[in-house]
Amino acid sequence: MEFNAKKVDEANAIVTSTIAVEDINKNYDKIAKQASKQMNISGFRKGKVPVAVVKKMHGEKLMQDAESDALRDLFQASLKDLALTTEEIIGEPAITKFDKKEDGSIEVEVKFAVKPSIELGDYKALLPEVKTKKVMAKDVDERLDTMAKQSAPLEKLKRKRAAKDGDFTLIDFEGFVDEVAFDGGKAEKYSLQIGSGSFIPGFEEQIIGMKYEEEKNVVVTFPAEYQSADLAGKEATFKVTLHEIQEKVAAELNDEFAKTMLQGEEDATMDSLKEKIKEQIKTEKTSVYYRDELKPAYLDTLVKELTFALPQSVVDQEINMALNNKVKEYSEEDIKKLQENPSEVEKLRDELKDDASDSVKATFIVDALAKAEGVDVTDQEVSQVIYYEAMQMGQNPQDALKTYQEKGYLPAIKMSMIEDKVMTKLLDEKSGK
Repeated sequence: MEFNAKKVDEANAIVTSTIAVEDINKNYDKIAKQASKQMNISGFRKGKVPVAVVKKMHGEKLMQDAESDALRDLFQASLKDLALTTEEIIGEPAITKFDKKEDGSIEVEVKFAVKPSIELGDYKALLPEVKTKKVMAKDVDERLDTMAKQSAPLEKLKRKRAAKDGDFTLIDFEGFVDEVAFDGGKAEKYSLQIGSGSFIPGFEEQIIGMKYEEEKNVVVTFPAEYQSADLAGKEATFKVTLHEIQEKVAAELNDEFAKTMLQGEEDATMDSLKEKIKEQIKTEKTSVYYRDELKPAYLDTLVKELTFALPQSVVDQEINMALNNKVKEYSEEDIKKLQENPSEVEKLRDELKDDASDSVKATFIVDALAKAEGVDVTDQEVSQVIYYEAMQMGQNPQDALKTYQEKGYLPAIKMSMIEDKVMTKLLDEKSGK
């Protein structure tokens, strides 16, 4: 097989070749012979089907397979000639030319994207200054106050008054559609916080102003996308009775409260609780500081300082993604104009090129930093993060993981976690932690 393989730069290679018809036919005969031994065709014993019959029945498919085999042979020969391994190649080779000639030969052009070689140099010297985040006494007091309110039990309001936004109420309700009660629409002594958004839109607002033991018809319309198809988009009337208004009475801030908050620490005191809260707030502030200020600044510096070739196909993918996101903001009229004017599309692509290149460059830099620092994230760690976030949002963790897998989000999530892990490691080291 004759071909010409050359490296455009360290991250891109191009291969041109004319695949001879003899090579394709050789593959064609080989595949047809193998198929004849495996096919079940009426009138012939298995393994005894004539090759000519196989070619007649499945010739087009066999020829496609023969051409694919020839391409694979070209790929392997090209990699060997370029002194590249399959591990160094990013994604599938891009076939940018595939012209069948009258004599049966095929003119081919193939582009390979290669993982760039990155010399990080003294990357730690480029780390930004890391300032220690201070926690004020008022920050601790505010957190304590919030904890006391959140852990407080609900108690009946001592002074009767009308319900208002933010109140915790105890209600009975029963829902009807066309004067017929529906399943799941009834409850007694149900605790509902007005303004929580946990009920159908419009329900909670109509509780405002109700008094103790007052009965009222609350009329709402179920959302069109409501989970129950029988109720979606329909108007419903809820017969509601307000029994009482409740409030949270904050616990007294003392050592007993500290023991409640620090389960398992028998010697817990308010001082030790405050110290733990202080460290927690400091960790939170530092995390935000790293994420919003230092990490972006450090990556921007590395992108500017480090020079290496980028795989063009990867940059093109990033441009395409950015273009798609931008077009989503367009009106139908603007999209139509864009479709009718290809030059405008290219103009947009040019505008997005620099940012896309920097984004791809940053991704490769993070990967190189992770290898240099021995940082990795396992698939199990990725699953644990997805499970935790799903549970926090009241979703089924397994369904969430399956959705991410099907949409191909897992590699991006893993890279994001690696970036966070390696950057935190470097910044902690810089701060002297």
